[in-house]
Amino acid sequence: MPLVKKYLKAATLAFLILANLFIWNIAWSSSNSKLLVYFLNVDQGDAILIKAPSGNKMLIDGGPGSIVLEELSKALAFYDRKIEVILATHPDADHIGGLPGVLERYEVDFIIEPGVSADTRIFESFEKSLGNSKAQKLLARRGMKVDLGGGAVLVVLFPDRELSKVDPNDASIVAKLFFGETDFMFTGDAPLKIEQYLVSLDGENLKSDVLKTGHHGSQTSTSEIFVNQVAPEYVVLSAGKDNKYGHPHSEVLEILRKSQARILGTYELGTILIKSDGEKVYLK
Repeated sequence: MPLVKKYLKAATLAFLILANLFIWNIAWSSSNSKLLVYFLNVDQGDAILIKAPSGNKMLIDGGPGSIVLEELSKALAFYDRKIEVILATHPDADHIGGLPGVLERYEVDFIIEPGVSADTRIFESFEKSLGNSKAQKLLARRGMKVDLGGGAVLVVLFPDRELSKVDPNDASIVAKLFFGETDFMFTGDAPLKIEQYLVSLDGENLKSDVLKTGHHGSQTSTSEIFVNQVAPEYVVLSAGKDNKYGHPHSEVLEILRKSQARILGTYELGTILIKSDGEKVYLK
């Protein structure tokens, strides 16, 4: 009898393992045809993980520190140690502070930067980590396309010139992600004047289903004219709960409410996952 019980326990365990693998495979297959965009909860900062239907991944910014590693471990399989592309919108600490840890833990093929530096220890640490990695460094310029496969393509809208001597926020990479009939707009910390410049260049072509607001909801970004041109269905604010800056500012929230977009904040919801099937976007 003890031998029979031992056999039954082993058989039950094997069945549970196989069942879990079967369920995981179903979940993987069902999500494999979709674009997944995670707005990671990294407190007062930005970090966005894009998972294309091809399996390729892009990380836009890395938040202020190691918290990004915790959030990535929740979004990626435990054995997955590959992020094909990192895009660092600009060298502020709350956007690149966590990237040295990401470069150490994950294999990265390419890292895209705006071409502006900062006289800070965090930027020095980031540059050192980049130098120690095998990632190829690329300069972001308007018109650059990053094909993530499976129909997901990210296009850089800004910068469109050399900006090494300007304020880092003024050099923030602004990019639009295309997938089928759906679009996502990522703005880094781009200020009002850059938003207005893009409106003058692109007008109604800025239209996107999802907008990640600039500068964590600061009144230095998110102008009414820009929001009206983007005309998003969802707006995501990435900011820390009860942060010392008062983000998001009330003026910005009022503009967003007037747009009738659904407002989502990481400071309230934690990590936010928005999916696209190529025809529409929806919250998980």
